[in-house]
Amino acid sequence: MPARILVGVTGGIAAYKVPELVRLLRRAGHSVRCVTTAAAEAFVTPLVLQTLSGEPVRSRLLDPGEEGQIDHIALADWADLYLVAPTTANCLAKLSHGLADDMVSTVALATRAPLLLAPAMNVNMWAHPATRENVSRLRERGASFVGPEVGELACGWEGEGRMSEPAAIAAAAELALGTRSLAGECVLVTAGGTRERVDAVRFLGNRSSGKMGYAVAAEAARRGADVVLVSAPSHLATPAGVRRVDVESAAEMRAAVLRELRDASIVVKAAAVADFRPSAPAQRKLKKEDLPEGAGLSLDLERTPDILAEVCRAEGERVVVGFAAESHDVVEAAQRKLARKGCDLLVANDISSPATGFDADENQVVFVWPGGQVEELPVLPKSGVAAQLFDRVEKLREARH
Repeated sequence: MPARILVGVTGGIAAYKVPELVRLLRRAGHSVRCVTTAAAEAFVTPLVLQTLSGEPVRSRLLDPGEEGQIDHIALADWADLYLVAPTTANCLAKLSHGLADDMVSTVALATRAPLLLAPAMNVNMWAHPATRENVSRLRERGASFVGPEVGELACGWEGEGRMSEPAAIAAAAELALGTRSLAGECVLVTAGGTRERVDAVRFLGNRSSGKMGYAVAAEAARRGADVVLVSAPSHLATPAGVRRVDVESAAEMRAAVLRELRDASIVVKAAAVADFRPSAPAQRKLKKEDLPEGAGLSLDLERTPDILAEVCRAEGERVVVGFAAESHDVVEAAQRKLARKGCDLLVANDISSPATGFDADENQVVFVWPGGQVEELPVLPKSGVAAQLFDRVEKLREARH
């Protein structure tokens, strides 16, 4: 959901990353305004931030020209989220002690919006007891942190203190803007396509990118849930606030799901799990020259475990959602799968459309319910599908409590 994000920029070399952060936040649909300290202007100009945000940049308290446009208290009231990047050691100390002697620290003291901090400093400054105490005090007051990361620092040192990349900060902002409607829930999500080994180098797989499952995990985290993502091989980044468990085969996914299932109050099985696997995979690479001239190769396949059905039969009070990727007779096939598995809701999508099929960023799904009700959603970004899904899961949870 679009929000109003106020970005505070302080005087650290990592400020050069802030224009890309502003660009990402705007691309996600958010309104962005920027405030800076005087030192920040040594690293990024107000004109750059103004151009990318589309809004005037505030940098000086009590400046007649700036206060005449939007005063600093109005800015503090405007924000849904106050994000300070980079947050220098000096800024952390000011925020911790409630000092307000520049635009960034004054707005922090005046705003009622959640505070998200992206620290950046020398490794020794970050490790200093004074900084650790300031961070601890800010966490106790409810501030959230993203980073810092371990890496090469501008000062030449190597270690913890590098500001997180803009994409990671933008993801943390989405998390901080969440509704908290699933706080206290443990959500278990599966994603991606499993791989079943044929020999030492080959496997049977499918075209699932994992994007839908990752969007589901990200939305659950945004709503405040404790999220575990059991993922088949994927190039996608782990969503902010999500614990990821990597697996490869259907058997490995089953083992991971059953380990995590006891604590899960909501399970969303979005993975494309292989239905069959080679019954006797070769330990070495199979080579054409090892076969008679012109001969083919036959594989004996056996069924893989039915993880969704096993989860639905497991003891415990939980909501279980299944997914069905279908190429034809989508609703009818989904209704048959729902009856076989016994889940609370089945989400079906038609993979035959290139715009909403494999590896697409959008999806068009049908919600199929045990009572026979069918809801057809319009084409939505996969994040939008995830939001629609959890709106219904929350109603199911409320009905059972």
